[in-house]
Amino acid sequence: MIMRRSFNMTKTIIGYPRIGEHRELKFATQKYFKHQITQAELQTTAQQLRAKNWNTIQQAGIDQIPTGDFSFFDTTLDTAKLLNIVPKRYQDLGLNDLDEYFALARGYQGETGDVKALPMKKWFNTNYHYLTPEFDADTQIKVGDWQLFDQFKEAKAQGINARPTLVGPYTLLRLSRLLDGKKTSDFVDDLIKAYTEILNQLADLGAEWIQIDEPALVYDQSAEDLALFKQLYQPILAAKGDLKVLAQTYFGDVRDSYTTLLALDFDGLGLDFNEGRDANLQSLSEYGFPADKTLFAGVINGKNIWRTNYKQALALLQQLPKEAVLSTSTSLLHVPYTTQNETKIAPKELQYLAFAQEKLQELADLDAIREAGVDAPAYQKNQALFATPRYEENAALNAKIAALKPEDYTRLPKRAERLAQQAKVLNLPPLPLTTIGSFPQTAAVRKNRAQLRKGEITEQQYTEFNHAEVRRWLKIQEDLGLDVLVHGEFERNDMVEYFGENFAGFRFTENGWVQSYGTRGVKPPIIWGDVSRTHPITVAETVYAQSQTDHVVKGMLTGPVTILNWSFPRADVPAKLSTEQIALALADEVLDLEKHGIKVIQIDEPALRENLPLRKKDWYSKYLDWAVPAFRLTAAKVQPTTQIHTHMCYSEFQDIIGAIDALDADVISFEASRADLTLLDVLHDTHFETHVGPGVYDIHSPRVPSVDEIVSTIHKILARIPEDHVWINPDCGLKTREEPETIASLKNMAEATRLVRKERHESQSTIQ
Repeated sequence: MIMRRSFNMTKTIIGYPRIGEHRELKFATQKYFKHQITQAELQTTAQQLRAKNWNTIQQAGIDQIPTGDFSFFDTTLDTAKLLNIVPKRYQDLGLNDLDEYFALARGYQGETGDVKALPMKKWFNTNYHYLTPEFDADTQIKVGDWQLFDQFKEAKAQGINARPTLVGPYTLLRLSRLLDGKKTSDFVDDLIKAYTEILNQLADLGAEWIQIDEPALVYDQSAEDLALFKQLYQPILAAKGDLKVLAQTYFGDVRDSYTTLLALDFDGLGLDFNEGRDANLQSLSEYGFPADKTLFAGVINGKNIWRTNYKQALALLQQLPKEAVLSTSTSLLHVPYTTQNETKIAPKELQYLAFAQEKLQELADLDAIREAGVDAPAYQKNQALFATPRYEENAALNAKIAALKPEDYTRLPKRAERLAQQAKVLNLPPLPLTTIGSFPQTAAVRKNRAQLRKGEITEQQYTEFNHAEVRRWLKIQEDLGLDVLVHGEFERNDMVEYFGENFAGFRFTENGWVQSYGTRGVKPPIIWGDVSRTHPITVAETVYAQSQTDHVVKGMLTGPVTILNWSFPRADVPAKLSTEQIALALADEVLDLEKHGIKVIQIDEPALRENLPLRKKDWYSKYLDWAVPAFRLTAAKVQPTTQIHTHMCYSEFQDIIGAIDALDADVISFEASRADLTLLDVLHDTHFETHVGPGVYDIHSPRVPSVDEIVSTIHKILARIPEDHVWINPDCGLKTREEPETIASLKNMAEATRLVRKERHESQSTIQ
C-alpha cells in the first residue's frame, strides 16, 4: 500500500480545451467576424463555455482549477495583450480591445487601415500554433485588464478553487521577435514590474496560487539563459508576499535549470513525467526535492488519447515525493473533450481511449490508488483492460520493413540532373505559378459530403458534384494564368484524416476536435494498429482533373511524417515503425499516379519540423535519422522526369535546413508571408539545392494583398534566390478561405508575377 500525508491539494491539471465540446467558440467567433452576432453575444458564449468547463473539472474532483487558459485565439497573444505588447500599427487602427486582438491574430483590412497578422509559429512540438509577439522601439509594457483578472473573478464567483495562469516572462521573451535593434535586456525591468503588479492584483482578488508557464525551460539552456531567468524571477518572487507561485513546465525536462528552479523562491514546480520522464527523474534522484516546495507531477499524458496503464503510473509515483500533486503532463487542450460523444467506435475499442474528461477521472483514480493500493477497483479494472490484446499485427508488412535496404530510400539520378530533365518535359515559364493544393470548402462542398455520409445521395451524385467543382476551379486557374494546376481536393475533409480513412490501421472520431489555431479545429485520426494501403486513393480524382485541361495538374498527397504527427500515434511501438508503414503505403500511391500520367506529385510535410526533439543533441538520433528517409521512401522509385514537390508551413525551418534539403524533393513550397527574411537568407547562405516556392501571401488572414505588395515580396525573394530556382504560390492551402478573397488574392498574385517576369525580361534584353 502507498501512503501519503494528509494534503489539501492532491490533483490538478495544467489547462483544458477551450473551443467547446461541439466547437461552440469556433462557430460563435466566425459569426462575429461576419457581423452576425454582437461582441456582447460572443462574450456571453465564451463565458458559458468557461463556466461549463470549470463545472466539469470541479465535478471530477480536481482540487485546483486553472483559469486564464481560455482564449479567443492564443494564450501567448493574450499575455502580450495583457502587457500592452501591441505594435503601433495595430494601435493606430483605433479599434476596440477585442477587435484589436483579432487584428493581431488575423490581420485587418478596413476603413482605418491595412495590416498583416502577427507571425504564427508552432507551439513547441505540437500542432497548436501561437502568435509571435513583437517587441520594438515603441513597446511600452504596462498591465491592462485583458481577460486574466476577469476570468479569475468569474471562477471565484462560481465557487471554483481557481489558479490564474499565464505565460511567463522568460518564455515570452524566448518566443518573441525583437525589432528595431532592441535586445532582451531592454525589456527586463519593465517585465519585472509588470509581472509583480499582476501578482499583487491577483493576490488582492483572493488568489492563493498562480501558475506561470515556462515551457521554454525544456529547451537547451545556456549560462546566459539561466542568468536571464534568475534576473527576471528573483525580484518578482521577492514581491509575491503570501501568494504561492507555481513554475509550470511541459513538453520535456528541465535538466539544465532544475537546480536554478530549486534555488529560487517558487512554491511549486510542475514537471513533465511523460516526455521529460527520464531526465526529470534523474534530476530528482541526484538533487532531491525540497520539503518546502510542492511538486506538481505530470503523470497523465496530456498529448495523446490512450488510457493510462495504472501499473506503470504507480511505478512512476513510487519514484516521486509522496506529497506530489498529480497533474497532466501538458494542458489538455491537445486532446478532444470526451469519448462520450463517440458512437461509431466500437465499445470494446473505445475503452482504450481517454480524452480530456476521461483524463480527469484517471487523475482521480490514481489519487485513490496511491492511497488504497493495488486492491482499488479502478486498478483491477485497468489491469484487466491492458491484459487484453488490442489488435493483430501485420507480420508480413513488418517483415517487408525489416528487409528494406539503403537503395530503397535513394532516388537516382541526382537532383540537378533530374531538374534539368523535368524542365524540358514540363516546359514551364520563369517563376511558375501554382497553389498549394486545396480550394475553399464552401457550404455546398461540405453539404455534398454530409449528404453522402447520411445516405441522402448516391456515390455517383456525390462524384458528379465534385467533378463539377473540379472543372469550375480548373477554369478559374486557367483564366488567372496559373501554370501548374490542382484539382482542389473537394472530396477531402482533412488532409490527414482523408488518407487515414483510406488506409488500414486507423480509427476515426465523430467529435474528436482539437484546436490548431484560433477558430481552426482538426480531428486527428487514431493510428490503431499496423498501417497499409488497400486500394488507390487519389488516382481517380487527379486523373479526372488532368483529363479536363492541357495544363499540368499536380497529384496531392500528405507525407508520412505529417500523417504520423497529425494523428494520435500508437504508444506501443516506435514512431519510426508507424512512419515507415505509412511511407510504404504512400509509395504505392505515388507510383500509381505516375503510371497514370501525372507528371508533378506533391507530398506535403508541413509537420516535419513539428516533432523535432526540443534538445538539439537528439534532433538526428531520435528523429531526423528516420523521418527524412521515411519521406525519401515515398518517392525513391519514380522516374527522373516526374517532379516531386513538398510543402511545409509555420515552423523554424532554418534550424534543420540541411535535413530539408536531404528530403531530396525537387521543389519545396513553404510559409514565408508572415515571417521575416531570415529563412531566405539561410537558403542563400547554405546553397540550398531544392527549388523553392516561398509563400507570397498569407492565407490564414482574410485580407487581400495588393499587386504592389506581392511584387515587393517577389523582389525580396529574387534578391536571395536564383530566378530559375523560384516558384510563386500562396503560403498554404486555401481550404479555409472564402471564394471571393481567394480569387482576388490569386489574381493579384498572378498579375504581380507577370509584372516581375516582364521587368526581368526587359532588363535582360537591355543587358544583351
